[in-house]
Amino acid sequence: MLICSVAQAETHPPVEAFGSLPDIVQPKISPDGEHFAAIQSFGGKPAALIYKVGAPPGTLPVVIPSQDGVIESIFWAKSDRLVITVKSNERVMGDSRIRTWERTISVKPDGSGIVPLLKNYVSLPNNTDDAVVADSDLDDPDSIFIPLYTPNIVMKSPNEYYDPYEDFRLDLLKVNLETGEGHTFETGKYTTNQWIMDGHGHIVARVELMLHPLHEQLFVNHDGNWVLSGEYDASGDNGAGVAGLTVDGKSLVLLHQDSKSTISLIRHDLATGDENDVLYHNPDYDVMSPIRDEWTGRVIGAMVAADKFEYHFFDEAHQALQDGLEKVFPGTSVHATSLDRAEDKAIVAVQSPRLPPTYYFLDRKTHAATKILSAYPHLTEADLGEMKPYSYTARDGLRIPAYLTLPPGKTAKNLPTIIMPHGGPDARDIVGFDWWAQFLANRGYAVLQPNYRGSSGYGRKFTEAGLHQWGLKMQDDLTDGVKQLIADGIADPKRICIVGGSYGGYAALAGATFTPDLYACAMSFAGVSNLNEFIFQIRSDTGQDSQGYSFWTSRVGSDFDDHTKLKATSPELHADQVKCPILLMHGEGDTTVRIKQSELEYAALKAAGKDVQFIRFPGEDHYLDFADTRIRMLKELEKFLAAHIGT
Repeated sequence: MLICSVAQAETHPPVEAFGSLPDIVQPKISPDGEHFAAIQSFGGKPAALIYKVGAPPGTLPVVIPSQDGVIESIFWAKSDRLVITVKSNERVMGDSRIRTWERTISVKPDGSGIVPLLKNYVSLPNNTDDAVVADSDLDDPDSIFIPLYTPNIVMKSPNEYYDPYEDFRLDLLKVNLETGEGHTFETGKYTTNQWIMDGHGHIVARVELMLHPLHEQLFVNHDGNWVLSGEYDASGDNGAGVAGLTVDGKSLVLLHQDSKSTISLIRHDLATGDENDVLYHNPDYDVMSPIRDEWTGRVIGAMVAADKFEYHFFDEAHQALQDGLEKVFPGTSVHATSLDRAEDKAIVAVQSPRLPPTYYFLDRKTHAATKILSAYPHLTEADLGEMKPYSYTARDGLRIPAYLTLPPGKTAKNLPTIIMPHGGPDARDIVGFDWWAQFLANRGYAVLQPNYRGSSGYGRKFTEAGLHQWGLKMQDDLTDGVKQLIADGIADPKRICIVGGSYGGYAALAGATFTPDLYACAMSFAGVSNLNEFIFQIRSDTGQDSQGYSFWTSRVGSDFDDHTKLKATSPELHADQVKCPILLMHGEGDTTVRIKQSELEYAALKAAGKDVQFIRFPGEDHYLDFADTRIRMLKELEKFLAAHIGT
């Protein structure tokens, strides 16, 4: 029996078992419960598949392929209309930069009647995104509401200040799902930032973004009269944080940033503007996301991430369903990810570190549950490593939450080790299935995923501890994790590699550059290498007065005021300090961290005579949308690790 267990634990599924796109994500049931749709892998790209509930075995689903773009999301607007968002990374005439464009289409459950939305709207080409839906309107079988920027005619006298932002305003359009045509429902202003509706086609409120200084104004619609109901700092990651309406429709739900505690959900009374009622608060963890009713958009609960995702509901019925699911699937992260409008049928998502996301169709009347599909069906529990919390104390006394995944069948002693900081940095890791980390564990490596200071989910003080600390205290947190692993005898000090994507890619380069004796190798996928160049690019893309620029300067620093400090913490400018081999990988279509960042790093390392490889992925963006990219990335990483810290 022991021999069998060890043999199973040491199996090595092919790279494709980990690197192929998930077999299923985002399953959604239609309002009438007659169909469900999901995004699934089709020819190595995401496709939308539509199934008939209760169809005879062997019945094939309707397949809507990505074609020239990438299907990013789906939702049922009506029982007979699925809305699909497709993104593509392209250049437009007169602009040398690649930009991400998102467009929506509407399709019937049988695959017929495909129409692009807003196809008649002359200003659509001025919008990179038409995928934000303000309301589906349960009482109207044909329409949804989409905000869109339209030309704004501004008359100014010769001596009057002209703001280029005034060229466009954010109107609210009513869009016919059958024809795709859109028409102005409500005219906005050039300052309009958000429209809030009630699920029945009525405008409840709007948010205006004001400049100099950045702040938001919340206006409430009182019988056609717009009344100022609140003002909020909008610099950095601040803002009104309107999540939607309460179930009774009498209040807005706001994500409230508490400077001394965690992000909570509070009630903004529409009649009085009062904000003293807390709907949900956890003293240890931020609300990561409000939970909304699929069909009304009303906020019905809150999701937090402790060690795993937790789901909390305001009403007894939804909480009873959640409690029941947790009893059936103990020790997992489980929730009803989609329900029909009557809430008689549900799709349930279940996952844990050694259980890839798996979906079940639940008939709540008969209590019958049928497995739909696993996202990674070719992986078994024996292929995957145990993941457990591994918190440690940073050098300044701050407690750093972290998670350690051990290779299956291996003792936690003197292991070749991967330090894998997450991207963001406003994100976090949890105890859950991670295809990248599990691939590395399966190949024999211990994997540490630290939630370094600045990671989201742990309250305002933890976020603020990471401000302007790229390459400094945030990097120290990773270094201190390495030292703890060595002290505990888990990591072989001569076989440690740092690996990451996006911010994690920056951290990998910073680790190899600023702690050159700590790591035997480093791999960066789509990582930042020059902080001044990164911030300058954001300013060029979004404008110096934008919320985006304000957010990133709050996190990293300003390319004006902090230029010298950012130079000191830019790996590209200190390539001569690197001692270990470095592998760079980057998508040529990346619009989040442009490939120039890896090009600069590669050129600097080559000029300094360092051991460096650079792999480019044509057509790929920041998010590893294609199976071919994921598979090659893992294969190249596997070879690289085997050569430098191999098991």
